[in-house]
Amino acid sequence: MNKSDLATRLARQTRLSKAAAADQLDRLVHEIVFNLRQGQPERLPGLGSFSPGQKWKFRFDAEVRRGRKHG
Repeated sequence: MNKSDLATRLARQTRLSKAAAADQLDRLVHEIVFNLRQGQPERLPGLGSFSPGQKWKFRFDAEVRRGRKHG
């Protein structure tokens, strides 16, 4: 799934235009990157978390790893 696919799905589920949904995704990504650069971890509930450091790390929640979360 790429950004366009995510924007399309978000637009459908929220009744936003595809452009507005893409803007929301951009804001989310920018916020995650900003917080990581500030040394703060960032969490995506139901999916996992990003950890700051020299190389950013993403860790899936245990339920996602076991295949129990489906969107």
